[in-house]
Amino acid sequence: MNLPAPSPPYLDIIFDVPINQVFTYLADEKGEASVGKRVMAPFGKRELLGYVIGTKDAPPENLPPEKMKMIRRVVDIEPIFDDEEISLAKWMSSFYLCSLGEALASMIPSGRKINETESIADDENEISDTSLDLSDEQQSALNAILGGCGNKSNAEKTSMFYLYGITGSGKTEVFLRAAEYMLKEGKSVIYLVPEISLTHQTAEAINRRFGAVAATIHSGMSSAARFNEWVNIRRGNIKIVVGPRSAVFVPLRNLGLIIIDEEHDGSYKSGNSPRYHARQAAMRRCSASGAGLIMGSATPSVEAWKLMNEGVIKRLDLTRRLSGGTLPEIVPVNLSGSDSVLSPLLKEEIRRTAQEGKQTILFLNRRGFAYFYHCNSCGYELRCKNCSVSLTYHKSKGRAVCHYCGYSEQPPAACPECGSLEAGFTGFGTENIEEEVQRTFPDLRIRRADADTTRSKKGGLKEILEMFREGYVDVLLGTQMVSKGLNFPGVRLVGIVLADIGLYLPDFRAAERTFSHIVQAAGRAGRYAKGGKVIVQTFRPADPAITFACNMDIPGFFDIELKQREALGFPPYSRIIRFTSRSKESAKADNALHILASILKPILPSDADMLGPSECPISIIAGNHRRHIIIRGRTLGTLHRAARQALETYEQQKDSRVYIEIDVDPVSLL
Repeated sequence: MNLPAPSPPYLDIIFDVPINQVFTYLADEKGEASVGKRVMAPFGKRELLGYVIGTKDAPPENLPPEKMKMIRRVVDIEPIFDDEEISLAKWMSSFYLCSLGEALASMIPSGRKINETESIADDENEISDTSLDLSDEQQSALNAILGGCGNKSNAEKTSMFYLYGITGSGKTEVFLRAAEYMLKEGKSVIYLVPEISLTHQTAEAINRRFGAVAATIHSGMSSAARFNEWVNIRRGNIKIVVGPRSAVFVPLRNLGLIIIDEEHDGSYKSGNSPRYHARQAAMRRCSASGAGLIMGSATPSVEAWKLMNEGVIKRLDLTRRLSGGTLPEIVPVNLSGSDSVLSPLLKEEIRRTAQEGKQTILFLNRRGFAYFYHCNSCGYELRCKNCSVSLTYHKSKGRAVCHYCGYSEQPPAACPECGSLEAGFTGFGTENIEEEVQRTFPDLRIRRADADTTRSKKGGLKEILEMFREGYVDVLLGTQMVSKGLNFPGVRLVGIVLADIGLYLPDFRAAERTFSHIVQAAGRAGRYAKGGKVIVQTFRPADPAITFACNMDIPGFFDIELKQREALGFPPYSRIIRFTSRSKESAKADNALHILASILKPILPSDADMLGPSECPISIIAGNHRRHIIIRGRTLGTLHRAARQALETYEQQKDSRVYIEIDVDPVSLL
């Protein structure tokens, strides 16, 4: 009788802590722990969730067995990750300068223990052949994709493609046809979308098309639900996964294709360590697995546009709207000297649209009623006590609120500094616009969709959007959540209430974001019929981001933006790494960055420079003082080496009361 070989008695374990080290523990007595499982283990005075990434028969030379700690318990019945996930985590740790534990923990959802008896999805579903007829442009794009991704014998194989097309030009149908091909070839597909709100409608459409082969996974799900789905995917019961950026890590087997819809969107970049970008992670996964990558947008990121021009990514153009609509007429309106947030032309077009039985979307990327409290007598400004930002007045709450930390207070009746009555809130947000529209058009049905109206009720945004789609709302007012990927047949008019909000931000991507927001919001108008119209209200009608967007001149904007980036030495003509210190004490935040700067400066490569140390544009958030350094160079490899060396040296003299954030290729410098 052959007995099973005994399990190795020692486990290599990593933890979700900012310490780039592998720890060795004694295995459990039953030998249930193995690579790919999570365990609970003592860590200092705490008990932490750890990830087993290796086993060994002998303990480390510098640690005698009698001094080693044993794990407390094994969390998983079956492994939930393998060498493929470990390899990707190692790349993330190296690229984004974080610990291996932080990288792996960001990939794998937490959740309760999964029992083997739990139900799983049926994987014997037939794939439906029902699909829409393709235009010549769509068919040409699909042929190029399948010729590159599907033909293994093609010596000139291209595996990265970009569907560059105006809104309504049929990018989604090409995505679905490419996915359908991969499914028939026995491959699996990851379909990334920028917002959680878009995952369900995309997954539902895929399941209607192909049968129940698609699943969603995102942070809006409960931990248990996410973890159940992860295990289901790992068992091979799911063939397509739809989700926001974190879905790029799902353990699909035999990966054939990753799709990134609305590639330009900033939500594909993580705001927490590791600060990964889903586009970069997707490129890495595709390179490692031989899978294809398709991205798409009407307004590509500047980085993607440059790679297309250089031939690294193959551009596939879609130039016509397929549903009978045409590109809308876009009219800029100068707000200078105006005493109303709604210009006469916008009011006239709202009324005309309603009379024609059509719908209006009003877009303003700022919630609240008014956002700036100022005293005309002494110049006092009402700011958050925890952050270096102004408080925003929310009339519905009767409070002045900080949008960064959530602090709120009663708005003052007079200036708190000098007692003057010549003080109050100015500027306007979505609440203010809603009130003016209701006052101007009392007969119209108006709904507001922003974080204030959708956060209080689960499914609130979906309910509002369904009402609008079914024609029960005449005017939909909202922040950028109503401008992303949403398709409403009844919309004739889009009003961008204040187009240049983002242009005032001290960030080199400000013009790119403003341009993209205008073009994307304008894309909601006239998708199914001629006569769509967009009113772009602005105080800066001559700004290139405004003028090129109003002319729908995407190549023209990228040409001038790339020239400016090259002249200033900003990405994509350089790579940057940002170090940000956070501390409750400003002196400690300053001191930490000055120490790091003194270490960095002499070891930077000759083609690199350093900006700072200086205060961040938003210098205090939630009581934490923020300072930053930016290092910039032509190649990322030399910057990485300098950054790693500096961080290792800094580690020996760091102040535990200061936290250092590292952001490789940041998308925001605020």
